[in-house]
Amino acid sequence: MSKIKNAQLRYRVIDRSLRNPYKPFPTKEDLRQACEEAIFGSSEGTDICDSTIEKDMFAMRMEFDAPIKYSKREKGYYYEDENYSIDKIPLSEDDIEAIKFATNTLMQFRDVSIFKQFGFAIDKIFDRVHISNNPTDDHVENYVQFESMPETSGSEYLPEFLKAIKDKLIVTFRYTNFSSGKQKNRRVLPLLLKEYSNRWYLICYNPEKERINTFGLDRMDEVVVTEEHFLDAFDFNPDHYFKYSVGITANETEPQMVELKVDKTGSKYLQSQPLHQSQKLVKEGKNRDTFTLEVIISEELKRIILSYGSQLEVIKPRKLREEIQIKISEMVENYG
Repeated sequence: MSKIKNAQLRYRVIDRSLRNPYKPFPTKEDLRQACEEAIFGSSEGTDICDSTIEKDMFAMRMEFDAPIKYSKREKGYYYEDENYSIDKIPLSEDDIEAIKFATNTLMQFRDVSIFKQFGFAIDKIFDRVHISNNPTDDHVENYVQFESMPETSGSEYLPEFLKAIKDKLIVTFRYTNFSSGKQKNRRVLPLLLKEYSNRWYLICYNPEKERINTFGLDRMDEVVVTEEHFLDAFDFNPDHYFKYSVGITANETEPQMVELKVDKTGSKYLQSQPLHQSQKLVKEGKNRDTFTLEVIISEELKRIILSYGSQLEVIKPRKLREEIQIKISEMVENYG
C-alpha cells in the first residue's frame, strides 16, 4: 500500500478515535495503536511510530482545518469543534474514482464463501456508489431511498472483543438484563461475535458455570479486556453450535421437526427467503403449501411465525402450536 494511501487511512482512524464518545481524549499512544491495529492488524509498534502520528495531526490541521487540540487536564487530544469530522470534507475526483475502483474489486469477491454472508451489504454499497457520479451527492436521496436501520449501541466494543477472541483473554463487563432491569458483573472467555437483526451479540464461555452464554453488546458497559489468558483446552465450532438455530438462540434444547402450512402468497415469500437451511417444501396444495424444518424452538422463531399472521399455521410440534395459540389469544385481548 502506498504511503499516501496509508496516510489517508490513518487520518480516518485518527478522526474516528477523536470522535469516539466512549473513549474521549485519546493519547498519542492510543492513536498510534488504533492506526496500527486498523491498518496492519497489530499494535506492537513495528509499523507506525509516535512521530508519524504527530505529522498526521499536523497535516490534518493544515489540509483539512481539523480543530485538533490537546487537553493538559485530560492528557489527551480532542476536537475543539464537537461537530467536526473529516468525513464531511468533500471528496476529490481521485477519491471518488478510488472508491468506485474499490467497490468494483469488492464485487468480484462477493460470491467467495467467506464473503457470502455480506453479499447483500456489498450489493448496497455497489448500488449507492454507482447510482451517481458522486457517491456523496445528497440529492440522490431525493429519488432513491435505501433501507436504513436505527443505530444501536455496543458496536464500539467489537475491536476489544475481537482481540480477546484472538488472544484467548478473559473479559469482564457489567450486563443489564432486559427482563428484570438488574445489572450483574460478568467474567467470560469470548468465543464469537455474531450479528442478528441489526444487533451484535457475544457468544462466550463462562468458566465458573462451565457453560456457553450469549450477551447483547448493547446491554454492556464497563468492558475490560484483562491480561488473563484462558489456558484450558476448549473446543468450540460456530457452525455446529448454530446448526439448528433461527436467530441467536442456540444449543439450549434439542432440535425439533416443525411443520407449517402457508397460503400461496406466504409460500412464495417463504421459498424466496427460507427460515432455515433445513427448510423443505414437502407438499403443494390447492390453497396452501406444507413446509418442514428441523430447528430449535426459540423466541426468534415464534416472532417470525407470528409475523406471517393468518398466512401461516403451525401444525407440529403440538407444544409450539399451543404456544402460538396462547400468544394469539393474548393479542386478541390486547385489542379488546
